[in-house]
Amino acid sequence: MKSLRFLLILLLIFSCSTKEDHPYTFYYWKTKLSLNDDEKMALNKTTVPYLYTRFFDVDRSGEKFQPVGIIIQDKSFIVHQQIVPVIFITNRTFLYIKKDEINFLARSINELVKKKITDYHLNSASEIQIDCDWTAGTRNDYFTFLKELKKISGKEITCTLRLHQVRDKSMTGIPPVDKVYLMCYSTSSPLENSGKNSILDVQILKSYLKDIDKYPIKSIEVALPIYSWGIVTNHLGKHKLINALSEKDLENSNFKKISDHEIEILQDGFYFGNYMNKGFRIKIESISDNQLTEVTDFLDKKISRYSIIYYQLDRKFVNNRNLNF
Repeated sequence: MKSLRFLLILLLIFSCSTKEDHPYTFYYWKTKLSLNDDEKMALNKTTVPYLYTRFFDVDRSGEKFQPVGIIIQDKSFIVHQQIVPVIFITNRTFLYIKKDEINFLARSINELVKKKITDYHLNSASEIQIDCDWTAGTRNDYFTFLKELKKISGKEITCTLRLHQVRDKSMTGIPPVDKVYLMCYSTSSPLENSGKNSILDVQILKSYLKDIDKYPIKSIEVALPIYSWGIVTNHLGKHKLINALSEKDLENSNFKKISDHEIEILQDGFYFGNYMNKGFRIKIESISDNQLTEVTDFLDKKISRYSIIYYQLDRKFVNNRNLNF
């Protein structure tokens, strides 16, 4: 009897200490819908039946709403997942917007989404995701837009949720949706002089999300970063971003290694499509497995169940990468 009780205790301890992997998929954030073999292989391993695909951006120029970077499709883009259209809308689009313009914007976005789905014969999900860094000044009009889009499209409307919108929810408000996608990246600006990783600093993230378990919307999925970039600093201390650079890209005889993540250019020339002078520095910011583990361990204590959407599906970010967390 004692041995049986001991065995049950061991099983209980083991079951409590075993962490289950979260279902996962990707964001696809390129204007041209095209997949190479590495990206197809990564996509085939996903465990969520959706691919969150950016269709276009929306910005405001003067008095006009303007779609930007509308997707085009290559014949190589064949996926088994259902496509969830994602629309990025700038916050300034909603500044001083009129009521009739909100309805017009919702109708125009819905029509363009439907056109792209039809044009490219996409197997679309019954969801449209809106990505907007709304603020206290635009919250009411943005929330009205979300309601209008739901009514017009007849689809489930979801939206992204940034870290400051969680921490400052009393000012930024709670969006009128049933599901949000928590963006666990962009913890600071990459163009500031800072020793922190601007893509993801786990301690900053934890401080912003310490009360995420009290957030009124309980259906939360989690977006995690796997991308990287290089921050170029010139002689005047000004910064410029070069997307998709990694530590491997810094292996060059014209570079002097300063640290594992930073180099100094020894000779003027073209590097990564940009002309750079001797003395310029390039610092790589990337995301480690340890960072992702620390984030998911933290969120597991705050959110009962969630899927992960990795940003983003790209050969440079998915090759030889562990995505089971």
